Amino acid sequence: MSRTEQLTQAKGTEGRSPGRWVALSVLVLAVLLVAVDATVLGLATPSLSEDLKPSGTQLLWIGDIYSFVIAGLLVSMGSLGDRIGRKKLLLVGATAFGAVSVLNAYATSPEMMIVARALLGVAGATLMPSTLALIRNIFHDPKERSLAIGIWGATASAGAAVGPVVGGALLQHFWWGSVFLINLPVMIVLVIVGIKLLPESKNPVSGPWDLVSVGLSLVGIIGVVYAVKQVATHGMGWEVWAAAAIGAGALYAFVRRQFTLTAPLLDMRLFKHRGFSGAVLADLLTVFGLSGLVFFLSQFLQLVQGREPLEAGLAELPAAIGAVVTGLVAGKYARKYGVRAIVTGGLAAIGIALAALTVIHKETGYPLLGAALLIVGLGAGFSFTVTADVILSSVPKEQAGSASAVSETAYELGAALGIALLGSVVTGVYQSFTAPASVSGPVADAAHESLGGAVEAARSLDPETAQRMVGAAQDAFVDGLRLASGVGAAVLLATAVAAWFLLKGQELQDGIEH
Repeated sequence: MSRTEQLTQAKGTEGRSPGRWVALSVLVLAVLLVAVDATVLGLATPSLSEDLKPSGTQLLWIGDIYSFVIAGLLVSMGSLGDRIGRKKLLLVGATAFGAVSVLNAYATSPEMMIVARALLGVAGATLMPSTLALIRNIFHDPKERSLAIGIWGATASAGAAVGPVVGGALLQHFWWGSVFLINLPVMIVLVIVGIKLLPESKNPVSGPWDLVSVGLSLVGIIGVVYAVKQVATHGMGWEVWAAAAIGAGALYAFVRRQFTLTAPLLDMRLFKHRGFSGAVLADLLTVFGLSGLVFFLSQFLQLVQGREPLEAGLAELPAAIGAVVTGLVAGKYARKYGVRAIVTGGLAAIGIALAALTVIHKETGYPLLGAALLIVGLGAGFSFTVTADVILSSVPKEQAGSASAVSETAYELGAALGIALLGSVVTGVYQSFTAPASVSGPVADAAHESLGGAVEAARSLDPETAQRMVGAAQDAFVDGLRLASGVGAAVLLATAVAAWFLLKGQELQDGIEH
């Protein structure tokens, strides 16, 4: 072997920890839990509604406050991990995640449930950017890192789809709180194994953590998303304008402040790179389509088609399978066919699948539903994995936490918007249904809050009236689902076109980094 070959081999193996793949399995475990918790409540919604009796607005907040808080704090937590150490932040967050899961499981009112979900979001925000940043520092070979990110991305994408399966299996035998208690044993394993196997990493010259920026990012994201959610459901009221103005103002102040700080929470100059911005946009809207579809199909399968929770969860499994299959090979195909071809194709696949659901009706057979879910999963696996790789590869490893936070903010904001925006479309159409004339005011009001509320309220009526009211409510829900699918399809197809131009010339790294 020549001296040159020896040097090349040495460079190729430099920094390759023998336990890196075991360490990856620990990181993937954390990602799986956070992703599952974003959608696991979809199947638990009917039983949770029966127990806690939330209003329609409270039910939406229970579903999306978790993702809102995570989205609002991810940039801050990614930056904090860069400063104090990503391993430390991950282990503290995992411990908190397990503890707060107990609070969620034993919530006794809608208000307590909303607060508990928000606290779970705070804990979850410490986990996601730490996992991706640690991958950036554990895997130095870009090809190996692409595979590691592929496994991470497949887990994150599939986790959203696996949530209903896990929820269905638990709800078949236990009460709705069990979907949170399942977090405890997993987090215990993560902490014990993580202490031994995960390497510590941080930015040695990161500077102070700016609490003003933390507050601005949280207020800004939650304010804007709240306004989006409210306007579709209740129209343009003064509170919507106020929330939008406060949120937009806070985000503007956040961006301006980052340019003035010597050590910003988020380096805004990254967004001047067309490929980076395109990847973030594609990342966000991929999850927008996936999470919105999974959340509302869960209710359709149970409350409209009458499936048991486990059966409904298994029915959504094709989305997880598709995401895993394409997530594992996304990096390879992106190198062969180009980043923009793979990302654009993934986005277009999700858009086409959503468009197919605009013809859905109460008796729609499973072949159409299963095919749509599979195509959405395949598209999400390609698009989400490649965009995460592009985002993470665009920065020095010292800024891995901040870049990871951008990717994760897009993921969680996409999940929140998918539920909030598409959910608002469904809710807006649903609330227009007409209850039978004989149904009293309070019962009719409860039925108009949500489809789960209509099913519950119908139990106090005579069988004939109950059947007519539930039938009308189901028809309205399906009408809303069709319209939401059309809106989602238009958004995803438009994003596919935009990604084709924004990602022009973007390539994944090849070979060993130095």
